[in-house]
Amino acid sequence: MRRYTTVLGGVAVLTGLVLAGCASTSATPGSGTGPTGGTSGTTVSTMTLPGIGASLVDASGHALYFADAEVGGQIKCVDPCSSFWIPLTVADGSTPTKDATLTGTLTLVTRPDGGHQVMYDNKPLYTFVQDNAPGQATGDGFTDNFNGTAFVWHAATVSGAVASPASSASTGDGYGY
Repeated sequence: MRRYTTVLGGVAVLTGLVLAGCASTSATPGSGTGPTGGTSGTTVSTMTLPGIGASLVDASGHALYFADAEVGGQIKCVDPCSSFWIPLTVADGSTPTKDATLTGTLTLVTRPDGGHQVMYDNKPLYTFVQDNAPGQATGDGFTDNFNGTAFVWHAATVSGAVASPASSASTGDGYGY
């Protein structure tokens, strides 16, 4: 399992935010634009991802993730976490849609910033800023810590089961962002 720790108030957060700004995604948390916007087409679809299998993806084909720390729809991934794990949101008054192959339930939860985040079977969904292209799932199995909350991230699979990470390499207490 890969482990990434972010120390608040330290150089790691500043470095991480700079790197996040250099990533190829143009989405901003809660904006409803960019790869996680789902503003056109189906909000959540399926794709077979290498090493994971049938997984959930957003309208642009980017892998969707959930965190163990967020149970019962409780949102704990807020700034700076949401700078790396971009919430899948829809515009006010919109209803998320899914392709016909998904049997789970899509719902919405209101984020602390007021955005409307999509949940699949009561799990808030996110994309990962280091997934640089559709069909990648580099965040599966990541462990990180923001604002004193430890997160373990999983690619959201069609079956709902936790996928086994393709790589179990650990970087100790490194800063992956």
